[in-house]
Amino acid sequence: MREALKNVKYPGYSRDILSFGLVKNVAVNNGAASVAVELTSANPDVARQLKADCEEVIKRVPGITLAHVDVRMPAAAPQAGTVAGPNPWANQNRVPGIARIVAVASGKGGVGKSTCSVNLACALKQLGRRVGLLDCDIYGPSIPLMMGIRQRPTISPEQKMVPPANYGVKLMSMGFLIDDDSPVIWRGPMIMKTVQQFFHSVDWGELDYLLVDLPPGTGDAQLSLCQTVPLDGGVIVTTPQEASLGVVRKGIGMFEKVNVPILGIIENMSYFTAPGGERVEIFGHGGGRAEAARKNVPFLGEVPIYTEIRVGGDEGHPVVISSPKSAPGQAFLGIVQTLEGLLKR
Repeated sequence: MREALKNVKYPGYSRDILSFGLVKNVAVNNGAASVAVELTSANPDVARQLKADCEEVIKRVPGITLAHVDVRMPAAAPQAGTVAGPNPWANQNRVPGIARIVAVASGKGGVGKSTCSVNLACALKQLGRRVGLLDCDIYGPSIPLMMGIRQRPTISPEQKMVPPANYGVKLMSMGFLIDDDSPVIWRGPMIMKTVQQFFHSVDWGELDYLLVDLPPGTGDAQLSLCQTVPLDGGVIVTTPQEASLGVVRKGIGMFEKVNVPILGIIENMSYFTAPGGERVEIFGHGGGRAEAARKNVPFLGEVPIYTEIRVGGDEGHPVVISSPKSAPGQAFLGIVQTLEGLLKR
């Protein structure tokens, strides 16, 4: 029976519900099969589809004449595009001491998502907040480089990892746990286990914000995150051109499927100002703002192309730390001020 359920994929993902740990009970008695599926999403469309898909595969199992599938959902979560105070998923899964968890995502790679993550984290610290930054890009961690730290976490008396810190921001990344240039070659269940450990086996202490830098796309790490802890919202990073916006819509759709509020869209690499003062829109301009209006979600701001941002990332000195009053530093500070306003509604 469990082998049959491996053919049921979570809607919108390539992984099956068994590997995600959603199947809680399977029983067979005199040709009648009973299956309990427990979701972290309160989306009724997801529940209906999974129920129908499970019943279909179960009925194809030899000897089964009756299939009963019980899909259990959590209490209703907020609708996508709205921010209405603390996430109602705040139950036993919430990490003690962490007030808010915000995911930073993108539909595709190369849009500067990690660059935005480190600068947003440092900008929040500049505002006096207690901040942590979790690098959930298991295959390609870049936060250690961008934050200028390679220190391995220590172990507390409670046998939890103590995250290293730089610029006042607590950090955790797979990059701290493996040797430089060593590839991570794991299947989905290992990714899910690691994401869970990054929350529940790390001594984060007291934080106002934990930002989670997600890998590009809509795969294992993203869904594992949504299943592990209640998220207070997601931030989408894009560049202005349609090639990026097309996959950004998939990222928004991912959060909608698991009922995580969309806090807003950041347009990165918005334009470039040449030394002579000429404004050059290398990737076009305004696509992020237009997409935010189309999806009825907040537009958090635009970040032009600045050499200082790239240099800061390469050298481990985020521009918000090295030049907080510069134009690029102020761009990120403006975004986090808008973000805080949304989260306090």
